[in-house]
Amino acid sequence: MFADLSRRFCVIVLAVLVVAGSAWPALAGPFEDAVAKFANGSFADTGEAISALVTSDNPLAFPIVDALQRGRLMADPASKLVFFTDAGGKVINAATGETIAAVPTGASAVRVNNRLRRAVEEALGNLTLSSPDPAKRVLAAQTVFKTHDDASLPAIETALAKEINPAAKRALTEARAAIVLFKPDTSEAAKIDAVAMIRARGDQEALAMLSNLPAGATPAVARAASNAVSAIQSTLAIWATAQNAWYGLSLGSVLLLAAIGLAITFGVMGVINMAHGEMVMIGAYVTFVVQEMIRTAYPVLFDYSLLIAVPLAFLVAGVIGVVIERTIIRFLYGRPLETLLATWGLSLVLQQAVRTMFGPTNREVGNPSWMSGAFEIGQLTITYNRLWIVVFTLAVFAILLAMLRYTSLGLEMRAVTQNRRMAASMGIATSRVDAVTFGLGSGIAGIAGVALSQIDNVSPNLGQSYIIDSFMVVVFGGVGNLWGTLVGALTLGMANKFLEPVAGAVLGKIAILVLIILFIQKRPRGLFALKGRSVEA
Repeated sequence: MFADLSRRFCVIVLAVLVVAGSAWPALAGPFEDAVAKFANGSFADTGEAISALVTSDNPLAFPIVDALQRGRLMADPASKLVFFTDAGGKVINAATGETIAAVPTGASAVRVNNRLRRAVEEALGNLTLSSPDPAKRVLAAQTVFKTHDDASLPAIETALAKEINPAAKRALTEARAAIVLFKPDTSEAAKIDAVAMIRARGDQEALAMLSNLPAGATPAVARAASNAVSAIQSTLAIWATAQNAWYGLSLGSVLLLAAIGLAITFGVMGVINMAHGEMVMIGAYVTFVVQEMIRTAYPVLFDYSLLIAVPLAFLVAGVIGVVIERTIIRFLYGRPLETLLATWGLSLVLQQAVRTMFGPTNREVGNPSWMSGAFEIGQLTITYNRLWIVVFTLAVFAILLAMLRYTSLGLEMRAVTQNRRMAASMGIATSRVDAVTFGLGSGIAGIAGVALSQIDNVSPNLGQSYIIDSFMVVVFGGVGNLWGTLVGALTLGMANKFLEPVAGAVLGKIAILVLIILFIQKRPRGLFALKGRSVEA
């Protein structure tokens, strides 16, 4: 009897296994059936297959749709098998995920039309919502926010239910709010909540969305959207002011870096050096040469190219400055018009020399990795190259202040600035101070060229773009006063950036020039006039 029961139990188990085995294809069938539709050669079947893959929750869905977009999805009409090639070149069975040796001979690429291309893009956005990378999920949610297609709502809600990353969760919530706002069969209360969520986003995309509500919006929803638009516009105006202030600060730092050397030479020597801009140009070309040598011989050191270029640019420009002072400037002291004409002619000679050596076209100077990219604070965008230039400028300014304050050379330079004849009578070699000062100012202009090579075109005309602004900074701040140069540079930088949106770039420059002329009529010595017997005489 026991043996009989055992036989019956085995028969029952075997029957269950047979039934389960026959039912397994049916259980796995929906995904496999959807994949098989790609082999039918019908655009309608392909569209149905894409829709089924989006809702399948199968890990193969994304690589299949991605392969379809890239033209790497193949189908064999005879066997109804579908294959795709991954990024590594492997051929994979789309239904099972197994790697095979090669695509069958009869297989061909699955065709798509414009409608299917749009469907593929939407499907990839929905499938990316389940990506393990939070950044990709945020990007996908932002794409859905822009399209606000209500077909994406189920995928958004599914992803939102299991999302734990705060940034991705917020992006998904905003995408859901955008869909709800434009979905016709949504309650008024839900739409008003969606308006509040989009208002909290507070950027240009939110403003555009709330400004273009569908025609059937109820008065309450339209009123909430109108209030939200006003609030966003006020917030964006504040952020725009902050952005202009940052642009003004970065421009002011550039002007300070270009003018600080001129402030020293003009203040100590009283020389109007029209070739100062060419020292900036020389520093930029030194940076180009350093980067070319590193690219050719030591490419691994490229991220350190600017650190290498800074002392070299200072030395090259400084030596050229000393040579200019010893061979030209020293014979023209006390004759400002002749000095101006001589240095202007020298600037033309230097420009032509650079054109002969490097050609008249712009030269490429790359950004190291640590100076590339940007980050955002609210609606304020800050680029790393501008940020590092501001930091670099402040560091140069602090070092120069410390040198003038705490070194014997600085003491001699301050003495010559305040009263040259008294300094000479106290035993200071004013001619040596003049040469060192001119070399120092030229060297600082050279390292200014290193910084400017990261934000401007490196060409023979680079220095001419900054020489007039540099003179305006020096005259406005006070000749020979470094603090005046700092205040003057930042003031002119801010004024330029706030006037440009109103008056335009050219009229803004003209307005600044007129204001400085009027200011100089009132205060001929600038904001911070130097103290000293010869100055006050």
